[in-house]
Amino acid sequence: MPQHSSPSRGKRRPGSRRSPGKHEAIRDAATEIFLRSGFLGTSMDVVALHSAVSKQTVYQHFANKETLFIEIVTAMTDAAGDAVLEAAPVLADDGDVGEYLRAYAYRQLTSVLTPRVMQLRRLVIGEVGRFPELARVLYERGPQRAITAIAITFEHLAERGLLEMDDTALAASQFNWLVMAAPLNEAMLLGDDAIPKPPALRRHVAHAVRLFLAAYGAGPHRRPRARSKR
Repeated sequence: MPQHSSPSRGKRRPGSRRSPGKHEAIRDAATEIFLRSGFLGTSMDVVALHSAVSKQTVYQHFANKETLFIEIVTAMTDAAGDAVLEAAPVLADDGDVGEYLRAYAYRQLTSVLTPRVMQLRRLVIGEVGRFPELARVLYERGPQRAITAIAITFEHLAERGLLEMDDTALAASQFNWLVMAAPLNEAMLLGDDAIPKPPALRRHVAHAVRLFLAAYGAGPHRRPRARSKR
């Protein structure tokens, strides 16, 4: 990764103290600037100005602009994932697996399909040549984390006889992209105005879950396979 700050500014002085409040203020201000101006259009001077701190204080918290950028991407990606995973309910014994999956999918879509997260993803993709490892961070803490969590959920649902599948990891990947692919690609490529409204998202989720349950549902959720004609 390129290092643009001078060695003297990139290191904290021994004994220097960092305020958590200032750290958060710097990161919040820098997030807005990065999303608006991109990586190259952001300077530590502007970050300091909008954080209402000195540039020296900015460097006490972040060794350089690259370090600041990486922390912002990591924090925003984690926050979007936390909004899905921490709010995930447990399906009651008498609950409907279709309704449960629709709620899960809708929460996942609405947590990711926000202007800020879409702007972040476009920014990371635009800087992938400069920060190839950052795209990996975005993938591992975003889609891969979601797929892993869904696989664990599917394992529990399969143990309860609510889903039928041999490979929960594969089924989780299929569910994730069945739900996410179309609306995510539209929002990424066509801009924030292309983010579907709630009614459209709910229709999309209903179709996606119905297709998924036709393959993996148990009992009444599984569609009978058509008999082959000889």
